[in-house]
Amino acid sequence: MTTATQLNTQFGIQDQLFFREDVSGMIIAEINNRQASASLCLQGAHLMTWQPRNQSTPVIWLSRDAKLAAGKSIRGGAPVCWPWFGAHESNATFPGHGYARTVPWQVVESGTEMNDATRLTLRLMTSEKTRAQWPHYCTLELTVIVGATLRMEMTTTNNSEDDFIIGEALHTYFKISDIGAVQVTGLEGSEYWDKVGGSVLKKQAGAIQFSGETDRVYINTAATCVIEDKKLNRRIHIAKSGSHATVVWTPWTEKANKIGDMGQPDGWREMLCVESANAIENVVKVKAGARHTLIVEYRAEEI
Repeated sequence: MTTATQLNTQFGIQDQLFFREDVSGMIIAEINNRQASASLCLQGAHLMTWQPRNQSTPVIWLSRDAKLAAGKSIRGGAPVCWPWFGAHESNATFPGHGYARTVPWQVVESGTEMNDATRLTLRLMTSEKTRAQWPHYCTLELTVIVGATLRMEMTTTNNSEDDFIIGEALHTYFKISDIGAVQVTGLEGSEYWDKVGGSVLKKQAGAIQFSGETDRVYINTAATCVIEDKKLNRRIHIAKSGSHATVVWTPWTEKANKIGDMGQPDGWREMLCVESANAIENVVKVKAGARHTLIVEYRAEEI
């Protein structure tokens, strides 16, 4: 495994990007530039934090009880769900949302953009264990560009001679004031599968507001979503391409208590997941020799 010192020598950027080893043994990329700060764990290529300089409150939420451990997902940030979303369709022993968020990734490139944003690209590392779950010959890369906006580009390249189908998502947790005081716009009129209501297909009327557990997969939509948060006096814009499903999730009290690492007793009230995805009827066929890219860009502004 490449050490933090080796990574700093090869990919570190003075006054912008450095790598450190956490007490857990995980390697963390720390980004600080004129526009924003962010942190990313190399296990799972898991962006954990992002805060633009013009925001007094982080935009990406990380649980105060989040734990970093080998082979375990991190509660909060922007987990990578791949190559399936939700439960595996045929093998219940395989991890939910795929294995990409719990295995090592390697850094393959770093650099700066013309606007002084910091760019970091990572590639999923394969092993006998991952190949047993996903036997297709392919590569998965994630490029993160940290600046006044946060851009994430996830590219699947099919290097095999056969087509395959993927489900995927950037399972992003956003920092909010209180779940009862925010709403999500942009999905008005869209159909969604209500996972709390027993996977019933419904249609969204008006903005999304929250008064209980919510787990919805909005389908056939590439719309930009906005989290409107009057208590924090801000809007978070979520613009995407290469994604035709959007997942909106909040666990509420009972489920949050069962999860255990949401930041007890009320950490769940300060987060909301709006996930750019390809799931259910919007899974993606990646043809032999082709590639597919899911792109999301996040931006925060004052109301």
